[in-house]
Amino acid sequence: MSDAPRRVRVTSDVGPRRGAPVTRGLALPGDAADEADAVYARALMRSQLRLALGTVAGFVVVMAAMAITLALIPVFDEIVVAGVPLSWLLHAFAFYPIIFVFAVLYARGAARNERRYRTLRERE
Repeated sequence: MSDAPRRVRVTSDVGPRRGAPVTRGLALPGDAADEADAVYARALMRSQLRLALGTVAGFVVVMAAMAITLALIPVFDEIVVAGVPLSWLLHAFAFYPIIFVFAVLYARGAARNERRYRTLRERE
C-alpha cells in the first residue's frame, strides 16, 4: 500500500460554465491536512492553557495582596459603615469587581487566541 493520501474525485453537472463538470479532491482521514489541523489545534489548546494558568496566577496574587492589605492595615477595622467594619465590607464586596476584570481579560485573550488560530487556518 502506498503512503500517498488517497483522493476521491467528485463531479457535479453544474459548474462555472453551463454544463462544465466541477471536480474537487476531498481529503480523506490521515492525510497532511488532518495532521496540520491537529498541530494547529494542539497549539491553540496550549495557548489557551497558558492564558488560563497566567490568569489564575495573576488572580491569586491580586486576591492575596488585597487580603493581606486588609488584614495588616488596622484603619479599615476602625471605620464602621452601617454597623459593619469597612474591612468586612471590602472582604464581602470588593472582590467581585476584581473577579469581573479578570474574567473580561481572560475572555478577550481567549478570543484573540482563537482569532489567531483562524487566521493561521485560513492562510493555509
